[in-house]
Amino acid sequence: MTTQYSLKNNPRVIVIQKLYEKYFNEKGIIIFPKHRFKKFIKDVVNGTIERDEIITSEVEQHLEMDLKLKNMDKVFQIIIKSAIFELLYKPKTSIKIIIKEYLNASNLFINESQTRYLNALLDKISKKIRKFNGRIWINKKLFSKVN
Repeated sequence: MTTQYSLKNNPRVIVIQKLYEKYFNEKGIIIFPKHRFKKFIKDVVNGTIERDEIITSEVEQHLEMDLKLKNMDKVFQIIIKSAIFELLYKPKTSIKIIIKEYLNASNLFINESQTRYLNALLDKISKKIRKFNGRIWINKKLFSKVN
């Protein structure tokens, strides 16, 4: 028996939903559903929230000419920030997979032109963030692999 792949069960869709939920209910507790990627979902959601300043700094540093984050739709901001979190802190996941998965997930939340724009932004920032075979630049400082 084969399992049908559902976009709504995509871990990145759940990440986006949980971050959006947290935006509207800051003091609320995030409840994570039973899911085979529950640990991954929790890591990305909690990491994106905890490292919001670093992620925002990366956006401002690398995309300042392309994107004014505070002027963007909240869902678009959440997608960008969670993808950048993965680019920074999930080095074992390839850039292509991160971008592809967020583009697929974004189709549920934003229109096609915004998805194309998201693709261009993620491609641009991924090349600037991930360099040197597993080492990364964060705020102009080189770090070794991050777990």
